[in-house]
Amino acid sequence: MNKKLLLLGGGHAHLETLVALSAIGEHGHEITVVAPSRHHYYSGMGPGMLGGTFTPEEIRFDTEAAVRAGGGRFVTGLAVAIDPSEKTVRLASGERLSYDVLSANVGSFVKSPFEKAPDAEVFPVKPIESLLSLRQAILDRCRETALHISVAGGGPSSAEVAGNILQLIKTARGEPPVITIHARRRFLESFPDTIRQGVTGRLSKRGIKLMENNAVARAEKNAVTLVSGACQHADVVVDATGVRPSTLFADSGLPTGPDGGLTVNRYLQCTDHPDIFGGGDCIHFEPEPLAKVGVYAVRQNAVLRDNLLARLEGTPLSPFDPKGSYLLIFNLGENTGYLHKNGFTTAGRLAFHIKTFIDTRFMKKYQRLLSRPPAGRV
Repeated sequence: MNKKLLLLGGGHAHLETLVALSAIGEHGHEITVVAPSRHHYYSGMGPGMLGGTFTPEEIRFDTEAAVRAGGGRFVTGLAVAIDPSEKTVRLASGERLSYDVLSANVGSFVKSPFEKAPDAEVFPVKPIESLLSLRQAILDRCRETALHISVAGGGPSSAEVAGNILQLIKTARGEPPVITIHARRRFLESFPDTIRQGVTGRLSKRGIKLMENNAVARAEKNAVTLVSGACQHADVVVDATGVRPSTLFADSGLPTGPDGGLTVNRYLQCTDHPDIFGGGDCIHFEPEPLAKVGVYAVRQNAVLRDNLLARLEGTPLSPFDPKGSYLLIFNLGENTGYLHKNGFTTAGRLAFHIKTFIDTRFMKKYQRLLSRPPAGRV
């Protein structure tokens, strides 16, 4: 058949496909994978890496090595345009890649709602590599001065980042920091009050401040201006204001949902172009809206792998079932966490250890699968 499979991104939703590359190649298909860097970081363990619980090596996959071992071609680059009529993808470098079947797992990015002065020190929570830079910036200064750190955003990532920054500075024996979370409206407003109150209480007991209905309007050097007009000292600003899907799809004129994600049907297939598929944070699942959480990308893994091969081979597709509720655990730093599922909640060390066990098991599984010798046909 000698068809071309093009994967954009090496994220969670593409892991099973990456594991099966050599088997897909045995069907006579050519595989190319495009990613911005050779490593893909697991976002669920990003705050733990920031705090020092995990090393960078423990939370990342070597995508380039896995692709080459599976007989595919790895291209370091960023897709900027998809032409479904010509079946080509244009990269930022100007290179054009052709495809018969395309799958996008290009993730999301932080679309900051506030202004930034050129000399402001602002670190977005995505890409995860930004947290490495944030970690180093804090370590470089925390032993000499009590840092004032503003975390912009009122979602789970702001809580996890704030708690793990505190862990990082304490472990480094730095000067006690002043950490403030600035929420545009209510902190964790999309969650039940029990979760809001539980997380807020745990953060406040550790000295982390919370300002609701007073978001960051502008970041400047050593300061932030709030929507109230007040100015607050800030040596470092963390942008955790929420993520949006890549603009790749809207820029390419493909069908998108309200948030700009690629609109896909129950087969994870673009509603207008049947040779384009997608998974993870970058899609809008037309049958029902899905939260931007990693669990759905993981659940899409096997279905996406099977449907990509089915489209290449001309066989029937399989529907994706999002399934029921999922386990929600926040890593709040200093070996503490907050767990919630179906009305049950627990907090403290038990929640943290459950999350650590689940995350490290997931990482070790795919690090092992992606580094093992090629398997047989799928």
